[in-house]
Amino acid sequence: MPAVPWLVLPTYNEAPNLDAIVRAAHRVLRAAAPDGFRILVVDDDSPDGTGRFADALADELPEVEVLHRAVREGLGPAYLAGFARALDAGAGFVMEMDADFSHDPADLARLLEPVRSGRADLALGSRYVAGGGVVDWTPLRRVISRGGSIYAALVLSLPIRDLTGGFKCFRREVLEAIDLPSVRSKGYAFQVELTYRTAQAGFRILEVPIVFRDRQRGQSKMHWRIVPEAALMALRMRLGRR
Repeated sequence: MPAVPWLVLPTYNEAPNLDAIVRAAHRVLRAAAPDGFRILVVDDDSPDGTGRFADALADELPEVEVLHRAVREGLGPAYLAGFARALDAGAGFVMEMDADFSHDPADLARLLEPVRSGRADLALGSRYVAGGGVVDWTPLRRVISRGGSIYAALVLSLPIRDLTGGFKCFRREVLEAIDLPSVRSKGYAFQVELTYRTAQAGFRILEVPIVFRDRQRGQSKMHWRIVPEAALMALRMRLGRR
């Protein structure tokens, strides 16, 4: 049996973007993984009907399925639920991506290749390596994002330039080894925690340059509470607290 990649897409009120992002990811993965792939939409009971649109896509596209969650708990728990489903189904590689076109679906193949070829155990899309960047951000948001990654890297002593990004491809063995049930971060600190645990477990991490674009449709889920949350979580991780 070939090692099948799964793409986990967490959604909350992404009705304006869902159809286009799923179809774009489907086209890329069909070419990059001709032996099979799955796209899992994890919807946290979106009041705008995102879950219904996802069900319609699953009815049309056999590679798509939907995980409906009754309560909105945050980004981290949604991803953990999606990862658990993918691993239970035998996924060889597990990918994660935002559902608002901030991440370019065309880059999915560039993240999958180094992990599938054995050059890395975790490939993460990086805005802060040569060839990467951001588009349509305010100067303040650039400072907060770049500063957050630098702070987390210093606190955690990690040679990773983009610790807060959420565009990744994991080898199955990584997620099995880093004790996912004990992950407690719920917001954007979740991304820092997963990368830190991956590094602590001795797995190889490769940063792949990507260009991050601000969403064009729908409402951003960003809020200023993520800054102190991420700062505190980095300190707790360094001190060995769960």
